[in-house]
Amino acid sequence: MGSSSVQITPLSGAHSESPLCYLLEVDGFRFLLDCGWTDAFDVAQLQPLASVASTIDAVLLSYPDTMHLGALPYAVGNLGLTATVYCTLPVHRMGQMYMYDHYLSRRAVSNFDLFNLDDVDTAFGNSVQLKYSQHHLLQGKGEGITITPYAAGRLLGGTVWKITVDTEDIIYAVDFNHRKERHLNGTVLQSFVRPAVLITDSYNALNNQPLQKQRDAEFLADPVLGLTDVVMKALRAGGNVLLPVETAGRVLELVLYLDKCWAGDKLNYPMALLTNVSYSTLEFAKSLLEWMSDAIAKSFEHTRDNSFVLKYLKLCHTRKDLDDLPAGPKVVFASMASLEAGFARELFVEWATDPNNLVLFTERGQVGTLSRKLQAEPPPKVVKVTLSKKVPLTGEELKAHEEQNRSKQEALKASVPVEETGSQLSGGSGPAPAVTVEPVKASEGTNKFTSGASQRDVLIEGFTMPPNSVAPMFPFHERASDWDEYGEIINPDDYISKVEDMMDYTLTQQGPTAEGEEKADGENEDLILNEKPSKVVLEDITVQVRCSLHYMDYEGRSDGKSIKNILAHVAPLKLVLVHGSAEATEHLRQHCQKNFCQFVYAPRLSETVDITSDLSAYKVRLTEQLMSNVLFRKLGDYELAWVDGEVGAEEDDMLPLLPAATPPPHKAVYVGDLWLADFKQLLATKGVQAEFAGGLLRCGENIAVRKVPVAGYYSLLVLDYARERSAEVAIVAEVPFTRKKARAQGWRRGTGVKRRGDGGREMAGKESLRLVGFGVTGRQAEVVRDVR
Repeated sequence: MGSSSVQITPLSGAHSESPLCYLLEVDGFRFLLDCGWTDAFDVAQLQPLASVASTIDAVLLSYPDTMHLGALPYAVGNLGLTATVYCTLPVHRMGQMYMYDHYLSRRAVSNFDLFNLDDVDTAFGNSVQLKYSQHHLLQGKGEGITITPYAAGRLLGGTVWKITVDTEDIIYAVDFNHRKERHLNGTVLQSFVRPAVLITDSYNALNNQPLQKQRDAEFLADPVLGLTDVVMKALRAGGNVLLPVETAGRVLELVLYLDKCWAGDKLNYPMALLTNVSYSTLEFAKSLLEWMSDAIAKSFEHTRDNSFVLKYLKLCHTRKDLDDLPAGPKVVFASMASLEAGFARELFVEWATDPNNLVLFTERGQVGTLSRKLQAEPPPKVVKVTLSKKVPLTGEELKAHEEQNRSKQEALKASVPVEETGSQLSGGSGPAPAVTVEPVKASEGTNKFTSGASQRDVLIEGFTMPPNSVAPMFPFHERASDWDEYGEIINPDDYISKVEDMMDYTLTQQGPTAEGEEKADGENEDLILNEKPSKVVLEDITVQVRCSLHYMDYEGRSDGKSIKNILAHVAPLKLVLVHGSAEATEHLRQHCQKNFCQFVYAPRLSETVDITSDLSAYKVRLTEQLMSNVLFRKLGDYELAWVDGEVGAEEDDMLPLLPAATPPPHKAVYVGDLWLADFKQLLATKGVQAEFAGGLLRCGENIAVRKVPVAGYYSLLVLDYARERSAEVAIVAEVPFTRKKARAQGWRRGTGVKRRGDGGREMAGKESLRLVGFGVTGRQAEVVRDVR
C-alpha cells in the first residue's frame, strides 16, 4: 500500500559528458534508460553495466546515436542482456545504420571484434517499436506499469519516455529540443505538468544559442546581401569543406538545408554524403515522413513531393565513389563526427595541410577524441594521429597463415564424428560397402553444376546390396560439390540476373544522382566478409593543421535559458539531473532548487538515489452497499457520480469503501468544458429559443452569450466579472436601453471589466440590470444575483 518504490542508479553519464546509461527500478521492475557508448569503444566503461545487464527487465532507447545505444550490441552479445528493447521505429532503423557504419568503418582498417553485424541484428531484433503517444502496458513482472513515448526533437524518432505507475508519472527527457526545425517538430515536454519525477540532463545548461535565422546566415552566404561566411568563402577560394557528422543523426537537417540552398542559388559545387550506409540512410528517411515536421508531412500529402529526394547530394560509399566526382572544390559530409574512425578521419589527414580547406564542426566532440581537441581555443597547429590499415599478406606470412588455417581445418574435421554409410543406406546395422567417388574437374568456361560429367550414379558397378535391405535403390544422379570451412562453394554466374530483365528502381527514386550511386550498402559488407588474408599496420603521423577550423552549434539541443523555462513550467515534484559537466550540473541544480523545486538530486556514478514520491496512493474496493445508493449522471460517453464513503479495515491488500452514515452536503462540481451547443440544448429544454450569430449565442433581442477566457474580454456588450464569487464565472447583462443611451450615461469599455466613467460597477436609475452567470468550466447556467 502507499506510493511505488522508485530508485535510480547512474551506470554512466553522471557529473560528466560520458554516454547515457541509467538503471531505474520501479517496484522491483528494472528499466535500463539508454545504453550508450563512446566512439572509442572502451570495454572498461561498461563495467557498471556488466554487473546488472542480466537482471534488466526492459530497455528504453531515446535516440539512435552512439551516445544513447552504442553499447547495446555488445551488451546483448557479451554481457547477457536479454531484456526487451522499446523504441520508436526511426530509432530502430537509424540505430542499426549507426552500428553498421561503426562496425564496417573499423573492420575495414582493423580486426575489430567487440561485436559483429549478427550482434547488431540480434540486439534490434528483440525490440518493440512504438508510436508517439502509444500507451504500452507491460506484462508479467511489470504488470501495472505503462510506458508511453513522446516526441523529443533533435534526432529523428527522438523520445521522451513517460512511465506511469498507478497515479504517478516518471518522465525521462534528455537532450530534447523545443525548437521546430526543418525536418523535425519540437519536443512536447512542456505539455507535462507536475509529474512525480522528472529525469533530465544538464548538458547544455551553461550554453546559449543564437536565433536560427542568425545561425543560418552565418552558416551559408546570402547572395542577395553579399555576405560571406565560412562555407562559401572556402569554396570560392578553391578549397574543400569537410563536415564530420554522425551516420544518421543531425546530418539529415544539414543536407536538407544545404540542398535547398544549392537549388535556390544554382550552385554547381559537388556535395556528397560519404558513409558506409549513406544509401540506406536516405531511403529510410524518405519512408519516415510521418515522424518529421508538419511542413514536410503536409508537403508530401498535398503535392506528393518527398523532401528527402535531394537533387544535389551525391551518395558515396567508398573513397573511389568520392574520387569519381568532378574535380574541384566540394562539400563532403563524412562519418564519424568524433574523427576517431571512418572516412572523416582519412579526409582530415589529407585535407588538413591545405590552408584553403575548411573543417566545419556542427556539434561538440566527445571528450578525449580528435574532434574535441581540434575544437579547443586556440585550436592546435599540430596534432598526432594514429592511422591503421589492412595490408594483404604476402610471401612467408601468407604461407604461415595458410598453414595455420589448414591445421585448424584438419583439427575440425577430426573432431566431427563420421556416420556409417551402411546404416544410412539400409537402416540396419550391416557392414557398409566402400564406395569411392573420384572428383570431377570442370573444364574452363563450363558450369560444373550443370555439366553431365559432374553427375555420378549412386548405384555403380560392384555395388553389393546389404543383406537386410528391403529393395535395391533406383539410379540417382547427384551433383558433386566442393566444400570449404564456410560451406558449399558456389558458382556466382548461376545467380546473376540479366540486366534487361530488371527494372532500375534507383533511377525512378534518386533523380539526378551520380553514376554508380545505386550500389547497395551491402557491397561494403561483402568486401569485409570476403576479405583476403591481411594484417593491421599502425602508423603514427604528425599532421600540420593549416586548414581553417570552425565550430557552429547545430546539435539541436535546447539552450540553458530554454531548459530553465521548460523545467519551471513542468514543475516536477522531484527532479533528477544527469549527463552534464560537474559545473553545469551544479549550476542547474542550484537554479531549480531556488526557484521551483525543493527536491533536486544529482547522483554520482553508481550512487543509488531513492526518488519515491511523498504522495501515497491506495487501492480501494467499492462495496455493493455503497454502489447501490450512487446516482450516476451521463456526461458524453461517460457516467459520473459523487461518492461519500468511509474507509474500512484492510482486506486482501485493498481498502473497502463503505457508505457514510451521514453524507455531508457538497457544492456543485463543474466537470469538463462548456460548449455553447450543449448550452443551447439546455436552454431549449427550458423553453428559451437561441441561435448562433457572429460567434455568439443570441437569446432573444437583448441577451447574448459567449464563452470568454478568465483573463479578460472585449465586447460592446455590458460585461462584468463576478470576482467575489469565482474567477471563472462570466456575467452577461440584460439592459433594456440602447447602446447609445448606455454610452450617454457614462458606460465605457474597460480592460477586463466594464465600468462606468465615474468608477461605479452598477447602473443607477429606474432601468433594471439582471445579471446571469454561467461557469466557464461547467455545463449549467444559474442566476447569480439581481441588481435593482
